[in-house]
Amino acid sequence: MIKLNKTSIASLLAIALAIVLANTAMLDQAKTKEVASSSLKVTKSKANKAKEIKINWQKPSENKPYPKVADYPKMWVKVSKAKQRTYLMNGSKILYTMYCSTGSGGDRATPEGTFHIQAERGDFFYNQESGEGAKYWVSWKDHGVYLFHTVPTDSQGHFVESEAEKLGKNANSHGCIRLSVPDAKWFYENIKEGTKVVITNS
Repeated sequence: MIKLNKTSIASLLAIALAIVLANTAMLDQAKTKEVASSSLKVTKSKANKAKEIKINWQKPSENKPYPKVADYPKMWVKVSKAKQRTYLMNGSKILYTMYCSTGSGGDRATPEGTFHIQAERGDFFYNQESGEGAKYWVSWKDHGVYLFHTVPTDSQGHFVESEAEKLGKNANSHGCIRLSVPDAKWFYENIKEGTKVVITNS
């Protein structure tokens, strides 16, 4: 049997205490990291929610009047597929920004390049093949094939809300450029034949 003197016992107690304190410190450190990580996740979640823009496809995209076309004889239209936005431009200045949805890709992609508004336009169409229609359409390529128009409708002209809710968020059309109902109506009534349209993936 080993006999321990007072000095040895004190040393062992000191070592044991040091081990306990070290373990406690490690646990506290781990808890601190866990709390910090949780706080960061909450912060990011709040930031992401703040970035989410509520888009109402039944209203104009901006809370301001549409520009008067007569005041901007060189107005042109820019479409960003990356941002799902359509811009009314005067030179390099953005006059008005519209939410849009472009083609979903592949054989339903929206062509990129420079085009011009064509003569064809109308207040309603329905495509039996795709099972979708739209209101206030304006052609910009292939004379009635590629269009600006409202969010899609059924054959009776009722808007398909599940598709309309994707406006400005997802590229989900068959290649045309979808706009909110008021934006498309204004576009149909005001944008002139021959207006330049530039579509980019940036």
